[in-house]
Amino acid sequence: MSAKRVTEIDRLCAEISKCTLCKAHLPDDVYPVIRADERAGILIAGQAPGRVVYETGLPFKDKSGDRLRDWLGVTEQEFYDKSKFAFLPMGLCFPGSLTSSATGKGKSGDLPPRPECAQTWHQPVLAALPNIKLVITVGQYAIKYHIGKNAKKTLTQTVQSWRDYWPSIIPIPHPSPRNNIWLAKNPWFETDVLPALKQGVRESFQ
Repeated sequence: MSAKRVTEIDRLCAEISKCTLCKAHLPDDVYPVIRADERAGILIAGQAPGRVVYETGLPFKDKSGDRLRDWLGVTEQEFYDKSKFAFLPMGLCFPGSLTSSATGKGKSGDLPPRPECAQTWHQPVLAALPNIKLVITVGQYAIKYHIGKNAKKTLTQTVQSWRDYWPSIIPIPHPSPRNNIWLAKNPWFETDVLPALKQGVRESFQ
């Protein structure tokens, strides 16, 4: 049996797995989470892995992932099929959590992704993924990086203007349960954006 061909993205993923650029800034040990294969037709550009993801090493292996898979209209098997989806979060390691105030009413959630990841790794990784047809930008940090100056003033406005970036990019909010209020206030996302998103995903499989 012939040995598996080592691609540029394979080499990069191996190198990224040993990255320690942010070690001094992280609450936990460094554990970069990336999943990519040169065959993939869809790139999911997320924010950063959460603490739960560290237990499996799989992107979106949590409640946010359950909702995201529903939005995409795919099974878990399809979602983790490396020939279909590649995952490149803005921050490759869990950045830590925001600390609530003593009254329990302070900010909560995860800290922003560390900037070193995108500055160091994103362009080489994107260059090594030649078959990407659709980039799904999840949340404001990915939108800012991939859409840049063409993004609108707010995430809501950018998502509403998804046709401006279609069919190569589609911006969506983060599927976290923390966004339930946003989803309730913006029912057009489910009726207008999700059907196109699901169609685009299926077309990218072809």
